[in-house]
Amino acid sequence: MQVTSSPFVDGFGRRVTYLRLSVTDRCDLRCTYCMPQHMIFSPRSSLLGVAELDRIAEAFVAGGVRKIRLTGGEPLVRKDLPELLRGLGRHVTSGRLDEITVSTNGSQLARLAEMLAGCGVTRVNVSLDTLDPDQYCEITRGGELSDVLEGIEAARAVGLSIRINTVALRGVIEEQFEPLLLYAHSRGMALALIETMPLGNTGVSRVSQYLSLTEFRRHLSNKWSLSALERKSGGPAQYVEVKQTGGLLGFITPLSCNFCASCNRVRVGSSGRLYTCMGHEGSVDLRPALASAEPARQLDLAIRDALRRKPERHGFRIGQAGVNGIGRHMSVLGG
Repeated sequence: MQVTSSPFVDGFGRRVTYLRLSVTDRCDLRCTYCMPQHMIFSPRSSLLGVAELDRIAEAFVAGGVRKIRLTGGEPLVRKDLPELLRGLGRHVTSGRLDEITVSTNGSQLARLAEMLAGCGVTRVNVSLDTLDPDQYCEITRGGELSDVLEGIEAARAVGLSIRINTVALRGVIEEQFEPLLLYAHSRGMALALIETMPLGNTGVSRVSQYLSLTEFRRHLSNKWSLSALERKSGGPAQYVEVKQTGGLLGFITPLSCNFCASCNRVRVGSSGRLYTCMGHEGSVDLRPALASAEPARQLDLAIRDALRRKPERHGFRIGQAGVNGIGRHMSVLGG
């Protein structure tokens, strides 16, 4: 039974129009800002099946969500991802959903880009923090830069729109920004810089990694002509146009320039827990609603109850005075 409901709104009057749906917490890389070298993942038995993920997505679409982004971990390591994508595509076909997008580290993209395009995905975000192969291997703890670059070319070949997501790591981004910008813009791809966030213990100092993008943007303005744009991707990125390249550059600044007042997002983990704020530990288990006699109605009620308690803002902080973060790793929800 489908529930036709009024739009999802949180306790501060913010409409929820964007769902980030994690399909796995597993990943084939071990990035230093995401997880420790020897990560312990959730038991496979705890992961929701395709039908359960689909039902959760249906509940959010009924509540006014217009965009779904599939995340991980690394979503492309999930073997039944095509089945899920084909099912979710019906909401795009019907006009109830604007788009389904995917975030990926790019390692499996060469093999699966054609599948993504065939299942109705039109846009992907690809994580890429450096164009130096040795540095990439160090940051990802063993990844091959060539795999990602090959994947990006495969995605371009099948017509996928691509945004490069770069975590602005202090000591890396200062030298890598220009190569990454020129690489992305010469191929018609947007580049988005993201501040590192204090999620989970990764074995690396957050203070040493963190760079304020508000300050870095001022530094970039000394060389690059940056024109602010009204363009929004449905997420938190603030875009500028770089006059010298004609391309788009986004800044995602959860710490240096808090954007919580306009938050339109919630996240559901691969085991069925709803997180209304990335920067808080609290979550709601949606599995009892899924298992009920009226799953559509019970999901709707559970989501609305959680949204009434959604925090006004996160509590992240990184600075010389210390770090205020949470224990959950980024791979649980995909950032």
